[in-house]
Amino acid sequence: MSPGVFQFNEARQKFSICTKEALNGKNVKPLILIFSQLSGGETEKKTTLDQAFRGILEEKILQQGACEEFLSIISLSINGVTEGICSATTPFILLGDVLDCLPLDQCDRIFTFVEKNVGTWKSATFYSAGKNYLLRMCNDLLRRLSKSQNTVFCGRIQLFLARLFPLSEKSGLNLQSQFNLENVTVFNTNEQDSTLGLKHTEDRDDGMEVEEGETGDEEPPTTCSVPIDYNLYRKFWSLQDFFRNPLQCYEKISWKTFLKHSDEVLDVFRSYKLDDMQASKKKQEELKPPGQEHVYFAKFLTSEKLMDLQLNDSNFRRHILLQYLILFQYLKGQVKFKSSYCVLTDEQSLWIEDTTKAVYQLFKETPPDGEKFSSMVEHILHSEENWIAWKNEGCPSFVKERPPESKVPKPARKRPAPEDFFGKGPSKKVLMGNEELTRLWNLCPDNMEACKSESREFMPTLEEFFEEAIEQADPENMVEEEYKVVNNSNYGWRALRLLARRSPHFFQPTNQQFKSLPEYLDNMVVKLAKELPPPSEEIKTADDEDEEEDNDDALLKESNESPDVQTKLITGEQIDILANKLGEQWKVLAPHFEMKESDIRGIESDSEDVKMRAKLLLVAWHDREGLQATVENFLSALIDAGLTELAEVLTTEADSIS
Repeated sequence: MSPGVFQFNEARQKFSICTKEALNGKNVKPLILIFSQLSGGETEKKTTLDQAFRGILEEKILQQGACEEFLSIISLSINGVTEGICSATTPFILLGDVLDCLPLDQCDRIFTFVEKNVGTWKSATFYSAGKNYLLRMCNDLLRRLSKSQNTVFCGRIQLFLARLFPLSEKSGLNLQSQFNLENVTVFNTNEQDSTLGLKHTEDRDDGMEVEEGETGDEEPPTTCSVPIDYNLYRKFWSLQDFFRNPLQCYEKISWKTFLKHSDEVLDVFRSYKLDDMQASKKKQEELKPPGQEHVYFAKFLTSEKLMDLQLNDSNFRRHILLQYLILFQYLKGQVKFKSSYCVLTDEQSLWIEDTTKAVYQLFKETPPDGEKFSSMVEHILHSEENWIAWKNEGCPSFVKERPPESKVPKPARKRPAPEDFFGKGPSKKVLMGNEELTRLWNLCPDNMEACKSESREFMPTLEEFFEEAIEQADPENMVEEEYKVVNNSNYGWRALRLLARRSPHFFQPTNQQFKSLPEYLDNMVVKLAKELPPPSEEIKTADDEDEEEDNDDALLKESNESPDVQTKLITGEQIDILANKLGEQWKVLAPHFEMKESDIRGIESDSEDVKMRAKLLLVAWHDREGLQATVENFLSALIDAGLTELAEVLTTEADSIS
């Protein structure tokens, strides 16, 4: 025997002795002491201690020891990993050995220990080393367990894996939305072997054994009022194939079959409503075995003899209806891995929408607590949509990691400005780098006060700014169009800013459309000239001012030397007189005023009064024409429109119009 092998066996024997002492004293200190005293590398000593743990556990298993002894060895190995004297995988190897050798009833107790220590397994010391061992161990257990008889144990294992692994762990996700096609519901598909034609008493005597707690004197269970035949039985259970594989619903023939069977089954649920029978509840409580509060079946019982009882069971009915809602959610939802042909038609979507409402209504009508159960199902399915969207996005992590500090660029340090720049020099001036800027900046030590100074009020009044434009707009001054200031773009820009600040006409709506800025300013000058007094006019008395308001503005009056009334502009009073005479004929005149169809429709929508429409037409024409809105042009438009009689009347009444 080589010295190396002899040394390993001797160390293992010492570790075994110390391990038994540590188990008796429930303290890991003896192992720590012998670990420090032995010579050799740390890896070799850890491997030796690992073998010692497995050897002691093997002895306990062969001796058919209690589960508490196995758990004590595993707990001691966990403490050894924490103290750094054994490998991090040792507790998981020991758990695997125990679960492989024990029967299922003892495995349940061992797994309870695994569940309680989920926080330990998720710590940094154990997680990376043991997650694969735990996953393999759980899968081995699931293969040994029956999904129909050990349902609770299987569920505990699934919940443990969900707690152990993060949500973004893709090994536990159904990324491609595959279905469990192996979950086949078996039922009688041969009508000749069906017993539904027999009476209920014959079924009971021949095929059904009397269960514990039943006597022959008891009343028979309540039967369903709906006649149950083999046709209903076959259609009812054939729906499970569609719930198992929803992709069949996208096929035309399969969809018709599903539609026909579903309508019949749901009609049965609608026609036979369940009552909340409190008396039967008390009776069930009396017959219920002690310590057993609820009986749960993981798989459907498809015996024909149970069909009438199943239709009377509210829990069974809820299972079937909930399967409908889950199926509809998949058919309507946007699933990433659906094929291109998996698209519902409008008719299918409408049927699913109507059936969904019917299913929720049946939930509400099914006792007990139908309203509450319906709202809870709706809430859960709504939450499921969020998970579907998360999977469609590739299952991104819920934890947002902070970027490393090394990658964050640090701002470059700037050279401090000289003291003279902040006015801290001998001259107390702020140097701006330019003599003129420095002079302007230092005119006032407080810049905010300088901005509030009255000397900085640069905005002129309307009279001052538009005085020249008003003079040029007067025909008596005979200023040519190209020399008017309103044609200057710089003047126009300042005029718009001033009008927006000080003139109410700037924000008044108008039907008139302007093709250019000078045309708009001409119109505004005419309006301002009516309101503003002439610059050279002396102060008038109150009587003179009243008389001035009744007449047209001096800018818009024709010369007194001209005896022709038709060349004068139309005033507001004249517009009222003309609108009353025009009346219903306003629409005939509108095209000759070059009014668009949209403008005419706008006038019709503004008022239903004919005279008011005529007035709106004349006002729009007057605003657009400006200085060209004369009596002569108005009469000319009347003649062009064929309203010669009205034009002659207005001509003879020229004095009243003026």
